Amino acid sequence: MRHNSDGLSLKPAFAFFQLNRFSSTCRIALLSTLFLPLHSFSSSPVTQYEHVVGKKTLTVVGVEGGSTFFKEDQFLHGFGYDLARAYATDLNVNFKFKSAPNSAAALDMVKKGQADFALTTAQPDLIEKKSLIALDISCGDQKTLSQYGLSTNLSWSFKDATDPIAATANGFICSNKQQGTLSKLAAFYDRNVMNKTAQQVFYRDISKRLPIYKASFQKTAKKHQLDWHLLAAIGYQESYLNPASVSPTGVTGLMMLTQGTAREMGVVDRRDPTQSIQGGAQYFRLMLTQYKHIAKPDQVWFALAAYNMGPGALDKVRNTVKRKGHNPDSWVDVYQYLSSNSRANPRYKQCITYVTRIRAYLENIKQNQQLARI
Repeated sequence: MRHNSDGLSLKPAFAFFQLNRFSSTCRIALLSTLFLPLHSFSSSPVTQYEHVVGKKTLTVVGVEGGSTFFKEDQFLHGFGYDLARAYATDLNVNFKFKSAPNSAAALDMVKKGQADFALTTAQPDLIEKKSLIALDISCGDQKTLSQYGLSTNLSWSFKDATDPIAATANGFICSNKQQGTLSKLAAFYDRNVMNKTAQQVFYRDISKRLPIYKASFQKTAKKHQLDWHLLAAIGYQESYLNPASVSPTGVTGLMMLTQGTAREMGVVDRRDPTQSIQGGAQYFRLMLTQYKHIAKPDQVWFALAAYNMGPGALDKVRNTVKRKGHNPDSWVDVYQYLSSNSRANPRYKQCITYVTRIRAYLENIKQNQQLARI
């Protein structure tokens, strides 16, 4: 273990700050400047934290992967990405995200000042070789990351451990850990949703059935400005891409539309796969529009939840979340409520399973080159 001039204990490449007494990132930033002499404000160089707040933009660079982020046609998402985006919101600044081909390139961008920190799963020796410092994204709770199949090497890498930007980031992460938000976000992005057997069945079904309906998915997705792989993932969750599927309640077709929804979407024959895909896409687009005030990827998760349980039922949940003092426009806050009350209300369990599986199906399609080329 080594020590820097400010007395922070640093393991090689990884910094673990002890800031549990602070409950606000703003408070940490204020404490970092509280005892400076007046002339320091005019003569001292601008810190990275001051630069971020001054420009009202946090710039993050990441390397695509199962623990960091996934890039879809219209939005980015992932455990690491969502956490970084939430940190920008906590700072009350805009979030700018860049992609790098590998960890070395991402770390170089931080070193050159082209990003405020890097989101990677780089090995500690590589980070140290780049003369950067890495913040443990789990706040010492690597067991949670491992439990949900996320990389225990996941970190945020900064230029300078003494800069308030690193301290506020640590305070933010550890505060989220204490509140349980970190574990809930990890649970949503669980990489173990599909075990090996389920993946084999999924790959077999998608390889066999998706080519049959690919043209319809692509044409309809383009019409409604959707990612066609996302639309296909919804179809797989609904019916395993089987147009003859019928539920015990009479929901029918590839996209499993109710009679009422089918009528509203202009679908005459719910068993016709082309009509069903068109109706499902149109309805999903309506759900996206209903939550257009929410930034992606949360907008997508809310739209999927509404597709499953109905927008009225979902908005009742959001109102309850708001009454409890949480953010009704934050998916992790709503997910946390649904998950905590899933035993008392089976519909909540069904909803979070529905959204989580579609996310997993989408990611598996995107990550598997053979499936992505279908």
